[in-house]
Amino acid sequence: MNYAERLRVDFEADHPRTRKLLAVLPDDKFEWKPHHKSMSLRQLGGHLAESLAWSAGMTGEKFDLAANDWTPFEPANVAEILEHYDEGVRTVQGILAGLDEEAMCSTWTLCQGEQILKHEPRHEALRWVLLSHQAHHRGQLSVYLRLLEIPVPAVFGPTADDPTFA
Repeated sequence: MNYAERLRVDFEADHPRTRKLLAVLPDDKFEWKPHHKSMSLRQLGGHLAESLAWSAGMTGEKFDLAANDWTPFEPANVAEILEHYDEGVRTVQGILAGLDEEAMCSTWTLCQGEQILKHEPRHEALRWVLLSHQAHHRGQLSVYLRLLEIPVPAVFGPTADDPTFA
């Protein structure tokens, strides 16, 4: 299996895990934070929902943060988070379907003006955004749910609240 196929398989297995956590967020706790330095539940859920679409900026040779005006997604409710997330999933699926092995192995650069932040094979950059970054924030979200006494769904295996082996 080549890089493009492997990433497609891994993404299709992974994205439902994030959606499962997003689906149980409580609208009435959107402004809650576990610490003053932390994102609010709204910000964290919105960030997970919007970050998949970043893959669209990874189809060219480079992406310059300084040349792009970005405003964080500020969802009003869980329904908006899920809708935005599902759109991101469709975006990723389209992008991955269009990338062949040559494109996946070519170098991609993330920069901010003249400063290079990342310079690596596209498949590694995509794996970071689509899988590692999502897993990192899913972990944070699981802690938020636990602290709010909201049952934590099984994602990679059983939790204290959900005995299924996901």
